[in-house]
Amino acid sequence: MNVIDPKAKFSPPDGEGSVQVQLDPRDAIKGAKVFAVYGKGGIGKSTTSSNLSAAFSKLGHRVLQIGCDPKHDSTFTLTKKLMPTVIDVLETVEFHSEELRPEDYMFEGYNGVMCVEAGGPPAGTGCGGYVVGQTVKLLKQHHLLEDTDVVIFDVLGDVVCGGFAAPLQHAERALVVAANDFDSIFAMNRIAAAINAKAKNYDVRLAGVIANRSRETDEIDRFAEATGLKRLAHFRDVDAIRRSRLKKCTLFEMDETDEGVREAQAEYLRLAQMLWDGVDPLEANPMKDRDIFDFLGFE
Repeated sequence: MNVIDPKAKFSPPDGEGSVQVQLDPRDAIKGAKVFAVYGKGGIGKSTTSSNLSAAFSKLGHRVLQIGCDPKHDSTFTLTKKLMPTVIDVLETVEFHSEELRPEDYMFEGYNGVMCVEAGGPPAGTGCGGYVVGQTVKLLKQHHLLEDTDVVIFDVLGDVVCGGFAAPLQHAERALVVAANDFDSIFAMNRIAAAINAKAKNYDVRLAGVIANRSRETDEIDRFAEATGLKRLAHFRDVDAIRRSRLKKCTLFEMDETDEGVREAQAEYLRLAQMLWDGVDPLEANPMKDRDIFDFLGFE
């Protein structure tokens, strides 16, 4: 039997089978509403996160968006270019974080949204969870979370990675972006299971599903009803969303005479207000992989 030394430097493992350590309470984000945005790779998490950040700012809130993907492209529609990552700037000072200034790694984007790209280690050389943890510590050291109303983590799609799990240690609610198709719903099921696992040790709870790039939501709604999830918003597969990425801007900077733009803007503002007011946590019951394979699709 292993005995845990109470004076040990690290806390006990964060959940059965986990190689992560439990979050030090001193590193917790306090005073802000914290959301983590999840979904399979390529489903539109960064587009969703950036437009949601813009919507919160339109409602008068002070917003910080943290990109948690080594591609560091989470915030470019807010800032109009790829920003240097926390890991990049730490390398320039040989990881002596006390030598950094806030303006070295945090940049102001559209409508005052503050943007940070955590970045990640070179491929195959480390864990993204460490980078997320160091980013939050840096923000706290520079007191950058004290005047923030909303923090949005835009999280990479890999369910098994520490970079995937680390934001759940900080978030109050987790949102899952999914299209009305087999692959993204299959991924959403596994993401929900991962969030439930973290909820055993942390305050994070599932908030619901954001339907994205989908004309219909019938399969999402059928799955949500079967597992206890809830659809919070629906963004149709309109060309304006694709064009906003190409133009490197948010939907709130697009031509408002476009009906698709107006509809998407209104839906983002509605979603932001709903999340600010508070959504009830969901008690979701994800399916086993074989069960969801049989559940989805047609005979």
